[in-house]
Amino acid sequence: MHFTGTVYRNPYWPTWPLLEITQGCTHNRCKFCTMYKDVPFRMSPMEWIEEDLKELAECDPDARTIQLLSANPLALTFDRLEPILVMIHKYLPKIEYIYAATRVTDIKNKTVEELKKMKELGVREISLGVESGDDWTLDRINKGYHAADILEQCHKLDEAGIDYWMTFLNGVAGREHSRDHAVNSAKIFNRCKPMLVGTGGLTLFPGTPLLDEAGRGEFDPLTEKEMLEELKLFAENLTCDCSFITHHTISGVNLTGSHFLARKEKIVAALDREIKNGDLDRMAEIRRSKRTL
Repeated sequence: MHFTGTVYRNPYWPTWPLLEITQGCTHNRCKFCTMYKDVPFRMSPMEWIEEDLKELAECDPDARTIQLLSANPLALTFDRLEPILVMIHKYLPKIEYIYAATRVTDIKNKTVEELKKMKELGVREISLGVESGDDWTLDRINKGYHAADILEQCHKLDEAGIDYWMTFLNGVAGREHSRDHAVNSAKIFNRCKPMLVGTGGLTLFPGTPLLDEAGRGEFDPLTEKEMLEELKLFAENLTCDCSFITHHTISGVNLTGSHFLARKEKIVAALDREIKNGDLDRMAEIRRSKRTL
C-alpha cells in the first residue's frame, strides 16, 4: 500500500481498508495544525491507486466500506474523483460506503448534480473540519472561509443527500472571543443538518503559529475550566437533532452518543458538574501530554 507518511484517519469510521488518493492538505495554513506541515499537496498517481486497490481486492475482496485519505481528498474535482470511485467499485464490488474527511471549500468546486453522482458512487458520509461558525474566529485561525461559505456548501450536501459531520474546536478563539465563538458556531450549525457534531479541545502543539502567538502574548488561551464553560455554552445553544461526540479531556463523564436533543439537559448538567468538581489539574496534564491531533 502506498502510504506516503503518517496516516491520520477518523477513528469513528471503519478503520480498514484505507485508500490514499491524495497527499497533504490543500490549505495547510490553519494556525492550530501541523499535521501536514511539510507535506506538499498532490494527487496520488492513478497507477498507485490501482495497485493499492488490487492489493485490497486480494486481502479483503468483500469489503463494504473504505476510507479515503489524506487530509482532504475531496479537494479533487469531480472529473478526477469519478474515475477513482469507479475504480474502487471495479476492484471492490461490494463497497457500500465511501468515507472521507474534507474541507468546506472542497465542496465549492462541485455542483449539486455532481455531488449526487458521488453519492450514487458510494460517497455517503463525510467529515467537515469546520472548527467555528464565527467569522472573527475563522479569520483569526486562518481557515480560509467564512460562516456564509459553511452554510452554502452544507446546504448543497443536504440537497445531494450526503450525510456530514461538523466539528467545533473548543478554545480556538482564545479568551477574547470565547463567547462569540461558542454562540455563533452553534447558530451556524443549527442552520445546517449535520448527522453528527464533534468537539475537541484546543491543544497548542509545538510548531503551530498559535503556540508562537501565545508565547508572544498575542493569543490568550483558555484554562481548562474556561474550556469547559465554553463547551457548555456551545451545547446550550446547539439545537441540532444529531449525534454528539467530544474529544475534550473530560475526566469523569461520557458525553458521546446519539440523539443530542434528548440528552441535551444531561450533557449540560454533566458539564456543569465537571466545571465545579472536575479534576482540572489532571485535564491540563492530559492536554500537555498530547503530541498531535
